[in-house]
Amino acid sequence: MNAYERVIVKVPASTANLGPGFDTLGMALQLYSYIEMSAAEETSISLYGEELGGIPTDKRNLIYKVAQMIFDDAGVSVPELRISMYSDIPLTRGLGSSASAIIGGMFAANALIGYALPQERIFTLATALEKHPDNVGASLYGGIIAATWDGTQAHHIRLTPSSHLTTLVAIPQFQLATEKARNILPQQFSMGDAIFNVSHSSLLVAALATENFGMIRHAMRDRIHQPYRASLIPGMSEILDKAADYGALGVALSGAGPTLIALVDERESREEQLEQFLMDTLNREQITASTLWLKPSTEGAVALPDIEGRMFMDVVKGDM
Repeated sequence: MNAYERVIVKVPASTANLGPGFDTLGMALQLYSYIEMSAAEETSISLYGEELGGIPTDKRNLIYKVAQMIFDDAGVSVPELRISMYSDIPLTRGLGSSASAIIGGMFAANALIGYALPQERIFTLATALEKHPDNVGASLYGGIIAATWDGTQAHHIRLTPSSHLTTLVAIPQFQLATEKARNILPQQFSMGDAIFNVSHSSLLVAALATENFGMIRHAMRDRIHQPYRASLIPGMSEILDKAADYGALGVALSGAGPTLIALVDERESREEQLEQFLMDTLNREQITASTLWLKPSTEGAVALPDIEGRMFMDVVKGDM
């Protein structure tokens, strides 16, 4: 490996759970982070973009740490790295910011050493770190991911989203730590709630695979995490109950929240009505939020062509 060779990778954001698929379903979204990595004589980390404030710029940085995991697993040594990162993915909002960083760091490190590890190994290492495969799987592979994690090995099947599917995300300004959103959940569920979620998750996967959009409204219902997390996000219960009446195919809490995501058939013409409903509902609860229309990303993590002499941010701007 050339000690000064560099790679630049692009990684999509993701939404997890999609309602009933708790820790098992994920979908990549067309919102991205970019990571530049090269071997160096001394580690340096540069961050660009408003979303990366407060992130460590030394060896405590998550991207540096996961890169070293890849090098160790591959049996190589690259102790010092030059890393640059730009991201449009909001931190701790339920759009997979940590998963995109983990996948980006691992994918870039693996590319730097000539793709020594297969994708499946990266998926398993990333899942072991995140403890669930939905976000990391979506960011790595793109599309819609149905995945499992048995504590040792991660497995997945990827679906290509319908070309007619788009999403509307409402992103509250406040952050919600995943740990807080998980701690509010009970440790045990009734048999009835377990069966409810298994059946609805199965129905949702079948509906997405067959483009049976009419079934999504029913399939995205959930009993094991959203009812408990609703107390953390005022207005969420009303949005879950009524968004389909305003043109959504279905709506869910994105990951651990606080972002809410509506699946939409872009052939319908009620986008403005749906967006207004989400904003009005949150505004009544005195929650400031922004909205984005995001298509699913059919492409996962990729290495961008590197033109010699181009600065990192010039490559990013050229891709955007």
